[in-house]
Amino acid sequence: MSEKQQQKKNHKLVIVIGSVREGRFGPVVASWVAEQARVHGGFDVEVVDLADVEIPLSLPASSPKYAGDSYPRPEAMAPLTSSLAGAEAFILVTPEYNHSYPAALKAAIDWHFTQWTAKPVAFVSYGGAAGGRHAVLHLENVLTELHAVTVRDGLAFPNYFTAWEDGQPLDPQAPGYAKTLLDQLAWWAAALSAAREASPYPA
Repeated sequence: MSEKQQQKKNHKLVIVIGSVREGRFGPVVASWVAEQARVHGGFDVEVVDLADVEIPLSLPASSPKYAGDSYPRPEAMAPLTSSLAGAEAFILVTPEYNHSYPAALKAAIDWHFTQWTAKPVAFVSYGGAAGGRHAVLHLENVLTELHAVTVRDGLAFPNYFTAWEDGQPLDPQAPGYAKTLLDQLAWWAAALSAAREASPYPA
């Protein structure tokens, strides 16, 4: 890492494993993405696995947008809420189920609101021929509604079951694509963090 990079403030990056399905491949992808983020040098990285979190599908009557800190979340969800609130950037790692993303990821998003607001979100997807791109398209719509900023350049891994070996993607260009994603995410993290500090976001 260069001296210039060391002088820059690292931003808190939360990588969310969006699948809780038995036999899921998400932890393998997330581990590789976390490694790329640490090599990048612009982030303090935390990986959050939704399989470790109690995420009920039944939601309280009130909206988390207006309830704020008084929103009645399950006690076991507190570490997830804290991680999301402290994040300055996100990467959502998601498979594609029936042309969309997992229910657990949608529930985790819906239990929160301000934790996503005015923060950048990037996507890493995996699946069959489409590489999870349908899931990402749906996530972009949802995160835009929560006033998050979605990063244009993502990573998609088609036919992941033959495209990975020993925890690494076989495509030699994958690390370069990851760097582009992380460069854009770091830029947005810096810009939006400065903007939030300068004035409250008008949600």
